[in-house]
Amino acid sequence: MSHKEELLAKIANRKAKIAVVGVGYVGLPLVVEFGRQGFHVIALDLSERKVASINRGESYIEDIPTEQLRPLVEQGLINATTRYADLSAADAIIICVPTPLNKTKDPDMSYILQAITALSEVVAPGMAIILESTTYPGTTQEVIVPALTERGLIVGEDVFVAFSPERIDPGNKVYQLHNTPKVVGGVTPHCMEVVQALYSTAVQMVVPVSSPMAAEMVKLLENTFRAVNIALVNELALMCDRLGVDAWEVINAAATKPFGFMPFYPGPGLGGHCIPVDPHYLSWKLKTLNYNARFINLASEINTSMPVYVVEKVASGLNDDAKSVRNARVVVLGVAYKPNIDDVRESPALDIINLLRHRGADVVYHDPYIPQITLEDDLKMCSVEYTTTLLQEADCVVIVTHHQAYNWPEVVANSRLIVDTRHVTQPAAGGARIVTI
Repeated sequence: MSHKEELLAKIANRKAKIAVVGVGYVGLPLVVEFGRQGFHVIALDLSERKVASINRGESYIEDIPTEQLRPLVEQGLINATTRYADLSAADAIIICVPTPLNKTKDPDMSYILQAITALSEVVAPGMAIILESTTYPGTTQEVIVPALTERGLIVGEDVFVAFSPERIDPGNKVYQLHNTPKVVGGVTPHCMEVVQALYSTAVQMVVPVSSPMAAEMVKLLENTFRAVNIALVNELALMCDRLGVDAWEVINAAATKPFGFMPFYPGPGLGGHCIPVDPHYLSWKLKTLNYNARFINLASEINTSMPVYVVEKVASGLNDDAKSVRNARVVVLGVAYKPNIDDVRESPALDIINLLRHRGADVVYHDPYIPQITLEDDLKMCSVEYTTTLLQEADCVVIVTHHQAYNWPEVVANSRLIVDTRHVTQPAAGGARIVTI
């Protein structure tokens, strides 16, 4: 029996052991979903805190309830480790490590390189190796494949390599791992067959593409599409401000067109681990081919300027009250990058708070999901208690993240000035003066 046939049989009868390297927002849902399907899953992470939490059956990610994780741990279907040597018994290894940008906005490939270097010591014939970390087109074939072939393994015969972009949307109650179509690109047809069979056990639909590079481009297109369109409506908001037109009214009216238009909405800037980062992977790759990705660069310029625009709105609003930003008490509501989650990565709220502090404002924040943030120079700031007194004593309240936990009529009734970056408040008699973007 060939390695492919043996691995397919293990997958079909749930005897395959699956390892997931990196168990954050992407990796932990994979661990749990494969565990739910009856596979033995090894969760590897270098964070001893995460490993200990999993082994106690306690989830640290809101989208994965502890009540879902614990029974799988108790049944012995899931265990966690910090040691790559423990993956030697795995049949399939899925890499879900971070892929951030460095200070020059170039890809930081160190996590992928560390993972594949460590895995090359344990990989053996009959294994499948799948990369899910978002990266530049060509990574799978330029980085993953050589690390395996250098050990004398033949891809498509001894090992089965593919790229499958993650599509996790934190906080989404409708589309989660099992019902979100999974794109897969295998290095060879045999790789494609094995990896498609594996994912088909955990997700409702697998979408095969012709190559890993095509799959890598799929992810970058998805997030570049959002980044560019958000930049477009952010610039629309800037133009409407100059023209004295309500940008939200314009967008909502345009959205009544039943064809040829998809509404996007302005905001304080981009946040999260994907949309502000992923397009730069594509831009960087194209620079190596002497091509300037102009849309991506312009979109980044517009989106990263939005926190400055928000702070100018705060300054203008305070000026109308005969106050300056310096020494003004400013309360920021919400610092997570999107509503109803506990993730502050790349959140524009951090830039807004830093900019306000630079201008001398007395800034505090409240977020029901984020107890502490780290600002410039590693300055720690803790969430203050939310009370109506907090609002009443503020010179300006800035709404950055529209968590459902907030009572917006209450915020309006108890504030003097609101800069609403999310268009969630409505003017009320005797309530705050509201400035929108």
